Amino acid sequence: VQLVESGGGLVQPGGSLRLSCAASGLTFSSYVMRWFRQAPGSGKERELVARITTAGSGTNYADSVKGRFTISRDNAKNTVYLQMNSLKPEDTAVYYCDANNGVYDYWGQGTQVTVSS
Repeated sequence: VQLVESGGGLVQPGGSLRLSCAASGLTFSSYVMRWFRQAPGSGKERELVARITTAGSGTNYADSVKGRFTISRDNAKNTVYLQMNSLKPEDTAVYYCDANNGVYDYWGQGTQVTVSS
């Protein structure tokens, strides 16, 4: 199983980025997909940012990103996305995607997002 994130980078405050996570080696449509992030600094816990159900009909967001981030998925392409708008410096983190079916849990390697002027 492989999860490969892409789309991270350096962006100014107020800007936008779209992260992608391409999955292979699993029945993608059977997995709930989630985006987590881990901010720099020791002791920082990995934070759940957004979650989407298997068919894409249900989504949940952390309060800190509601109204700014949108999670979506394309089961035909085995890909989950995170559209991030109105980015703030506090959104700076490594972003990870996660696939979970209640039995197995798989992680990507992460992609760095830096929000700075």
